[in-house]
Amino acid sequence: MSTTLISNARIVYPGKQIVPGRLLLQGGLIAAIDPAPAAVPANATRIDASGRLLTPGLIDIHTHGVGHFLYEASPAQLCAGLPFVARFGTTGVLPTLYRVMNRPSLPLLARLSQALDSVRGVAVPGWHLEGPFLKLPGAGADTIPGDLVLLEEIIAATGGRTRAMSISPDTPNIIPIIEYLVGHAIIPFITHTHASVAETERAIDAGACHATHFYDVFPIPDVTEPGVRPCGAVEAILADPRCMVDFVCDGVHVAPVAVRVALAAKRFAGVILITDSNIGAGLPDGIYPTTFGFPVKVAAGNAARIHDPAHKNHGALAGSALTMNIGIANLHRWLKIPPEQIWAMGTANPAHLLGLRGKGVIEPGADADVVVWNTDFTPAYTWVAGELVFSAAGSTMSPRFDP
Repeated sequence: MSTTLISNARIVYPGKQIVPGRLLLQGGLIAAIDPAPAAVPANATRIDASGRLLTPGLIDIHTHGVGHFLYEASPAQLCAGLPFVARFGTTGVLPTLYRVMNRPSLPLLARLSQALDSVRGVAVPGWHLEGPFLKLPGAGADTIPGDLVLLEEIIAATGGRTRAMSISPDTPNIIPIIEYLVGHAIIPFITHTHASVAETERAIDAGACHATHFYDVFPIPDVTEPGVRPCGAVEAILADPRCMVDFVCDGVHVAPVAVRVALAAKRFAGVILITDSNIGAGLPDGIYPTTFGFPVKVAAGNAARIHDPAHKNHGALAGSALTMNIGIANLHRWLKIPPEQIWAMGTANPAHLLGLRGKGVIEPGADADVVVWNTDFTPAYTWVAGELVFSAAGSTMSPRFDP
């Protein structure tokens, strides 16, 4: 493994402080902070950060694809697409699957899971399975009652690589599903729900203490009595200190004020940035083909919309085109809190939720997944396990990814 000394940096300790310093990367780990000159091997690669920020790499716990690649489409698309996230400062990903958690798709799920061992250039702790035990379909997710036999078949097909599963508190027979997940160290994410306060509280008590793409596909409860404001899953989650939440911070899926409300309820340590990205993420403005049967019109770093006048949902949202670095940039514009707390939302907080030791932090012995940032929130350098996987100066990658 290579050895690298990063000097003249402003090091971000997520949630704590930003201070000048130097970082020695060796053996895939952060070997030292501000090492003595004698501790730096003569053959170390030396990078001058020129006063730029150095942070842990960003960790995206909810993402379906990037560029022209849909992770669940095939092992080839999975392995080809994931390495591109380094050019956005992302060093860790939970690839999120959506439509392959049913019995006919289990062979594909197994092939995808086996392919994870071939992924390079990004840390992949495991899968995030968005379903199939959901109440509301969103953009077309499976919505079936809780089925422990099917759940065991799904987990077996992933070869034990499932790290999180999204569920709805109002899905029939969901509590045994939540209890099974918690018992197997799989984190239940709440989403796609019209649950009541009582249903949500039962799910939280069973161990579902995180909500993903919060507010999105969380419909407002019906007003049943004039003058009485209804409450549902959103209010129950915001009110419970055990719960964390994550947001698609593109300014389209969720208004900035909604993020500020959650920040007031959860403080910075309870809020996480995600992309929920799909085909189109990271591409410039344009119209692109997809595997969904329709093209999408992309506004870079923003949203993708169905672009087919013959389609009944022409113009509707078809996923996010957000990348994590743009999400971080948006949060810096939206929130009036210290920047080190904002960086925690994309680094330390997701690592804490997933129990990833050595990720999302800057400390000796932590994984050497780090990024040096330009002032416009584009990465100058990205390292994963101490290996340089992206350099803006040396990059020949086109922003248009070939499938």
